[in-house]
Parts: sequence; structure tokens; C-alpha cells
Amino acid sequence: MPIPAIPGALQPCLTNLIDNAVKYGGYARVSAGCEAGNLLISVADGGPGIPEAQMERVFDPFYRVETSRSRETGGSGLGLTIARNIAHKHGGTLTLRNKPGGGLECLLVLPIQR
Repeated sequence: MPIPAIPGALQPCLTNLIDNAVKYGGYARVSAGCEAGNLLISVADGGPGIPEAQMERVFDPFYRVETSRSRETGGSGLGLTIARNIAHKHGGTLTLRNKPGGGLECLLVLPIQR
């Protein structure tokens, strides 16, 4: 589905979401579809999810659920911040939710027409 986009900008957004899913959830299951004039891209994993109280905080720069400073167990805390900024620059949204059966789902919604 063609969407109006800044060339090359969506790649780091999706890369961050997929890398996080693999790193913290063991795998990434990516799916896409259209609904109400929007492109919906879901990146789901099989990890423990994120505590509800921290669900929005993970979008703050340098905030990490994993407080270790080891690069083996956590990153810099910028991946989701960057991904959400890219979504907003495209007129879209990026939200997170814990899946009922376990794991986390990142939902990227981008308008097909602006």
C-alpha cells in the first residue's frame, strides 16, 4: 500500500520496533493491514510485556524498563522515542499494549491519505 512518507524515515521506526521485539520478547511477528483509510502495522512479541504503569513512560527519552546499563540487557532508551517521533512526523500514531496471552504489541497507524 503506497503511503505518503519521508523517504527512508519509516525504516528506522520499524527496525527499532522489530529489534526490541526480538531482544526483549524472543521473536517479532509483523503484520499489516488497512482500516478506515489507515495503514496498520503490528509488531508483536512473546516476552513479558511492560507494566501498565510504565506503558507511556517507555516513550520518554532514555527511560528503560530494564534499568541495567549493560548493552547486553538493554539499549539506550531511545528506540521507542525515535519510533514514535517518526510516526508523528507522518501524521500517525504508535501505541503499545500487552497481549492477553502474554507479550507486547506495538501498533503503528499511518494515514494512507493526508
